[in-house]
Amino acid sequence: MPWLPAVSRGIAAASLPYRGEGYPQRVLRSGQADRLWPTRLRWRMRGAWLWPAFFGATAVDGILIRVLPPYEGTPPGIVGGLLLAAVANLVIVAAAAPLAGALLRRRRPDLPRPIAADYAGTALIAVLALVVLVAGIAHRPAEAADRDDEAALFAAVRGYVVVHAPEWEPGLVRFDVRAYAPEVYRACVPGDDPRRWLCLIVDTDVRPARVTPDPSMLPN
Repeated sequence: MPWLPAVSRGIAAASLPYRGEGYPQRVLRSGQADRLWPTRLRWRMRGAWLWPAFFGATAVDGILIRVLPPYEGTPPGIVGGLLLAAVANLVIVAAAAPLAGALLRRRRPDLPRPIAADYAGTALIAVLALVVLVAGIAHRPAEAADRDDEAALFAAVRGYVVVHAPEWEPGLVRFDVRAYAPEVYRACVPGDDPRRWLCLIVDTDVRPARVTPDPSMLPN
């Protein structure tokens, strides 16, 4: 029959592996492709923590930097804290996470490279948040001491001017302070002449703070 060769060729062609999209036909028929997607999805879900951790930790770190400054001279305000936290976490995501992920794969070679980087980056972001918290708590006594010194300084300058130099009292709203040594400051109160200021040396190491007039009337 003339149609038998064509049917035979069709059957032979159907038995050949199908190479479309990289999957052989025998894999598709066996159902392995259907089982492959849940595995991939599970890996993706397990490795999808880095960016949520980045955004969450950036918000937490920014608030901690504002409420519990980890060092003197942190950026002012909540916006400054958020920017500093975002930069630090971006460095972790872009630079530290891939390196830490490569080290993790030495111990866990079964982990795909992106998943290992995700795990390592998430852990590093959590560690950074913990470091910010611990540093802020450790720096809190120094921050409180600085606030006490500032309050003692303002009280001493105001008290001296009100009692000994009342003519300079209007300048108290904008007097200038410069630190010359730990707990030693030079406070200058402006007057009518911009070239002549009432300057005082204030020592906040004692309570109440000790005030000594500075013979120089040049501003800071």
